[in-house]
Amino acid sequence: MLFGLDGVEIGLIIVFFCLFGGILSGFPVAFAIGGAGIISFAIIAALDSAGLLIHQAIDSSSQAYRDLVNSGIKPDVISVFRYPDLPRIAEPVFVSGWETALDRNVSFIVNRINERVLAGQSIETLLAVLMFVLMGITLERSKIANDLLTTMARVFGPLPGGLAVSIVVVGAFLAASTGIVGATVVTMGLLALPTMLRNNYSPELATGVIAASGTLGQIIPPSIVIVLLGTLAGDLYSTAQETRAQDAGCSDALTYLGEPAVVSVGTLFQAALLPGILLALLYALYAFGYALLNPDKAPAVPMSGGGGEPITRAEGLTWFLAAPLGLIGGAILLGSVGLIGSQNVNVSSFSDAGATASLRTNVSADCQASMIELHGQTAWDQAVAEQETLDEAGGAQQAQRLTPEEIEAARIAKIAAAPPIGTGITVIVVLLGLTLVLGRGISPSRDTKPLILGAIGLILLLMADAMLILPTTSPGATVLIILLPLLLALFGCRIAAARCAENDLIRVVFPPLVLIVAVLGSILGGITNPTPAAALGAGGAIMLAAYRKLKDEGRSGQVIIWSTFAIIICVLIGVNFDLRINQGGVTLESWIAFFFAYAAYLYALFGLLFGCWVLFRGGVLTPVVRETAKVTSMVFTILIGSQLLNLVVISFGGEHYIQQFLKSFDNEFTVFLIVMLVLFVLGFVLDFLEIIYIVIPIVGPVIYGGSFDPKWVTIMVAVNLQTSFLTPPFGFALFYLRGVAPKEVTTGHIYRGIIPFVIIQVVGIAILWFFPSIVTIVPDLIPN
Repeated sequence: MLFGLDGVEIGLIIVFFCLFGGILSGFPVAFAIGGAGIISFAIIAALDSAGLLIHQAIDSSSQAYRDLVNSGIKPDVISVFRYPDLPRIAEPVFVSGWETALDRNVSFIVNRINERVLAGQSIETLLAVLMFVLMGITLERSKIANDLLTTMARVFGPLPGGLAVSIVVVGAFLAASTGIVGATVVTMGLLALPTMLRNNYSPELATGVIAASGTLGQIIPPSIVIVLLGTLAGDLYSTAQETRAQDAGCSDALTYLGEPAVVSVGTLFQAALLPGILLALLYALYAFGYALLNPDKAPAVPMSGGGGEPITRAEGLTWFLAAPLGLIGGAILLGSVGLIGSQNVNVSSFSDAGATASLRTNVSADCQASMIELHGQTAWDQAVAEQETLDEAGGAQQAQRLTPEEIEAARIAKIAAAPPIGTGITVIVVLLGLTLVLGRGISPSRDTKPLILGAIGLILLLMADAMLILPTTSPGATVLIILLPLLLALFGCRIAAARCAENDLIRVVFPPLVLIVAVLGSILGGITNPTPAAALGAGGAIMLAAYRKLKDEGRSGQVIIWSTFAIIICVLIGVNFDLRINQGGVTLESWIAFFFAYAAYLYALFGLLFGCWVLFRGGVLTPVVRETAKVTSMVFTILIGSQLLNLVVISFGGEHYIQQFLKSFDNEFTVFLIVMLVLFVLGFVLDFLEIIYIVIPIVGPVIYGGSFDPKWVTIMVAVNLQTSFLTPPFGFALFYLRGVAPKEVTTGHIYRGIIPFVIIQVVGIAILWFFPSIVTIVPDLIPN
């Protein structure tokens, strides 16, 4: 052995130094990773050919090894770390020669590029990266961040530490709308840091809160980190759990776990929501507490400007708190008593399949013992009792085709049980009602007659739904019945919206908020997967930026506004009408709906193209597209290079060596803690892309192969990467901020300022560690 080290250990050290040498060389990281793989393989192959790299492997032909296997210990868990006294044999690190390893690597890299970059299952998810990057860069270049900072400073400025709190709020907004850490830190550093320093804010607090808030894009969805981690986590978790089930003696993971071993990017977005909000709240609480203890270093700063007439506290509480809560709470209350609900009367032509036992019980003795150890004796006994009950009843009933009479009877039963007011009408009434309430609260002294007419229209809309619209009423007839009340309500809402637009807070916050809700709502609600939602976000960002550009030029943005309404009309028609005109027996109502939907679609497409033209003519679109191409090209090039580096590590047994070391610990928490510490240290010098694509595939089979919830594991890794993004001396966010900070702000200021936020990050990780339900509660509540 060279220097007393095992040949595999030397190979890992060579890969490590080649990787960091390539990164520190100044060569583009995306190419340095692949180059590090090629160079390290060449060095290891040369040393192996010279007989200098010897691996001390366990002698599987020895009597001691056979005794262990015969005692019931699986060969997979026998390693030099767990059983260091077993006899060993010396063998080269490339058992079949480096030529065979090279041939295998070339074949694997071609296959993996095809699977993960060109035509694999994960390519659709990876397209979401491109869309989210386009969305984020478009919003960043459209000065929306500037407007948000100015407006939030007016809102929170009069509070102690108000400017710092406003930075946290804007950072959370930009994280949810851009998801790009570098762009957020640089933008807020340029816009907010000089303002905070002019108002006598401590340089440490100012730089710390900007750097920390800028990294919220790592965790708050739609996060590129979550998208990239999710594409790996799903494969790693399913494969690791299948292996775990096989080791437990069960046929598959579904039998062993009692549930499918599946995790998606959409589910991870749901899981990341509360942790992201938790970190933002911790940042804001620290800034507020710091200001209370050090008022001279974070003074209250009343900001001039704003819009809307002054209102009393009673008016504010009534129209901005009590009335909205009353509207939403009333709808929930009516829904709980059965007056509001779905009026869908469609009946499946097949009967429901009978219930099955909570766990499969027809398994082998080994699998039964493993399942009892995993789920507990009580859960197993309950499943056995459920299965016995089913067997006595003739077994689980399979879905069967219903007769026309049975279908009609089921339909009549659903009609009779349908609530008088539909969910769709209720959602429309609540949204329009909130618009009227906000319009009243913004300008309480102005004429209320238009708003009263709008409220009357909403009441008539509810009455029409309850009294005139039946579950069997056709969509066309429903539109005709609600048309007049809806137009009356829209008239009032138009006046209310115009008044709301006079308020700076609503005018600035509402458009990006609607975009965020549309993108995240469609993902978190399980309506669609991240890729179509990202496309919606990219298109919305382009139209939003174009509207802002038109307003800056003093031109009308009506085309963009009507295009937005056209998208809403498309969605509403698609939800309520059957637009499949390529089948027989299409009704006149469906033809009319199809033409209206098609016209709205064409106008929305025209609005999007018009927005692109506005941005192109204004010199915005070209740099946005160029920057998007640079970022996404870097992501995919790093993906290819990291696959090559991973295959080099696999070829000489490095991956197996690391996994065996981790598996030598009996406690799962110990293993995960070691992985988290390693990721934290690597985050000092590696970007999250390199960590995700190089490190996670190696340690993933171990950390995803245990009993931990994969959502919790993934979010913990993401928050850990965010922490390392901040930690001195190599935190990337600190370098971004240093590049745009004024000369009077030193590197020492930045380092001292970020330390409290690093501690907050560690506290946040500890909270998630001891209270994993913070991660899992939202996915458990929202159906997928």
